Amino acid sequence: MNVIIYTNDNGNVSVCYPTGEIPIEAVKTKDTPEHSIIVDASILPNTDDDFFDAWELNGMDVTVNIDKARAITKTRLRVERAPLLVAQDVLFQRAQESNADTTAIVAEKNRLRDITKLADSCVTTEQLRGLKCQ
Repeated sequence: MNVIIYTNDNGNVSVCYPTGEIPIEAVKTKDTPEHSIIVDASILPNTDDDFFDAWELNGMDVTVNIDKARAITKTRLRVERAPLLVAQDVLFQRAQESNADTTAIVAEKNRLRDITKLADSCVTTEQLRGLKCQ
């Protein structure tokens, strides 16, 4: 199946999947920018569709920009860790109220805060995908 791809105004890749009701060339002319190209959909890095916003068009190839993928991963990790940090805050407060040891709680909070730094050393999308808060 052929699709139309192009770099949009935001610097991301847009993919147009024609319905087949009119020829793809007509869709390209009518609905996409002049610099768009028609390619076989198999060239798209669909295994990395969770990093769609990191896709870049390089000639006739669509690749994943690892720096953008790292930023996407950091955002995901921040969302994942937010409720975990809140839970640790509650545990910390309860521990303080009862004069209990807070060492493990502080260590967990620091681990959660530092989790995004792990993305900086990842060089593949598989490594980025493997980062989890829990």
